[in-house]
Amino acid sequence: MHEVFEDETIDFSCSQGNCEKWDSLHHLNLISDLEDEFDVEFEPEEIAEMTTFAKVKEVLVSKC
Repeated sequence: MHEVFEDETIDFSCSQGNCEKWDSLHHLNLISDLEDEFDVEFEPEEIAEMTTFAKVKEVLVSKC
């Protein structure tokens, strides 16, 4: 997330609502990077749910 959002201050409290750079384009880049890095595929419903750091981690852990 630090790389995609180009922000080293991102932490567990980060969400689409409070992270200035977390727009729709960066969200898709994040999903793509996670899929490549961890060799997983997310369902559209999962992608839509991944709107907080915590939820991203939760969904990713469930795939690994």
